[in-house]
Amino acid sequence: MKAKRALALGLAAAMCATALSACGKGGNGGTGAADGETIKIGLNYELSGDVGQYGQSCAQGIRLAIEEINAAGGVLDKQIELVEIDNASKNEEAKSAAIRLATKENVSLILGPATSGAVKATTAVATQYKVPVITCSATADDITVQNGKLNPYTYRICYNDTFQGTMMGNFATKDLNVKKAVVLVDSSNDYSAGLGNAFKESFTSKGGTIVDEQTYNAKDTDFKAILTNLKGKEFDAIYLTGYYEAVALIIKQAREIGITQPFLGADGYDAPKLPEIAGSALSNVYFTNHYSSGDTAAEVQDFIKKFREKYDKDPDGFNALGYDMAKFAADAIKRAGSADREKINQALAETKDYPAVTGKFSIDQNHNPIKATVIIEYKEGKQTFRTKMSAE
Repeated sequence: MKAKRALALGLAAAMCATALSACGKGGNGGTGAADGETIKIGLNYELSGDVGQYGQSCAQGIRLAIEEINAAGGVLDKQIELVEIDNASKNEEAKSAAIRLATKENVSLILGPATSGAVKATTAVATQYKVPVITCSATADDITVQNGKLNPYTYRICYNDTFQGTMMGNFATKDLNVKKAVVLVDSSNDYSAGLGNAFKESFTSKGGTIVDEQTYNAKDTDFKAILTNLKGKEFDAIYLTGYYEAVALIIKQAREIGITQPFLGADGYDAPKLPEIAGSALSNVYFTNHYSSGDTAAEVQDFIKKFREKYDKDPDGFNALGYDMAKFAADAIKRAGSADREKINQALAETKDYPAVTGKFSIDQNHNPIKATVIIEYKEGKQTFRTKMSAE
């Protein structure tokens, strides 16, 4: 009898504990409450696959920042536990990773993915499970706002495609005195198309003329037919948008057939493989970016020093953005005074004048940052800081 009674009491206690656990997590898979010894933050990144270099760079910056935060005592007297998942540069994998992080791992927020398509695949997950998602590099306009409706749990700390295209349009007309331009975009890439449209609007509004528009397929390796056609036209610059591998081949092949005009682009140019592929052909090339190692600001140089000590190399823009994003996430948790997702989400939305390596920013009503942009120039395959521009 005593044994049966003890067993019954044990089963009852177990059922109660299960019920309490379920109540603590809530019906949507978790609240991110820090009921353990750590605060869990998810990392959902392209660590392999077609655009793995972007994800790897962001992740390196994130890991450095988390190490620094934990070494300084963590947040809210707890260490940050980084839960990493490789989405393999596949949108469906990014969505699955977000679901796992929100439910099984019960993270307080998610960092990543890197690219616009992958982030779009996670926005519904963020809203369903009420888990904040922050990207440091996805620039498509409709990531934070879709069809006029705000995605309430999605944020970015990089500027969007419209801002990048507009700033390059301003730079082309004012600094390079470009009068006639060609626009060349990746036909399969929303990022590339969005940049092209924004540049055209900005450039033509300032009196510039678009003499030709062409598309390319990023999976191709021979672009000389398109480039030969362009060579016969009269223009002052080519606005070429896309990811690093195709961009590098296009610029290299353009120089090989005698196209000497400037190439203009965006943050997709900021990858070590670009100069590896294009080499010295990367001259007279300009792109908008979020950061430059040539910036003499103290916070930039301090970051570069710490990054070199850990990774034995100079950081690129994605390294810096990942670093800033992790620090920003920890700051939001601290300001929220809790690891609860809803409280963190409110703190993210209320951010004002956050000091970051890639420039001080505030979060606007559309969950985008208000910040300046950097123009970087390639000279014989080497990046140099050209200028910093604010929105007009």
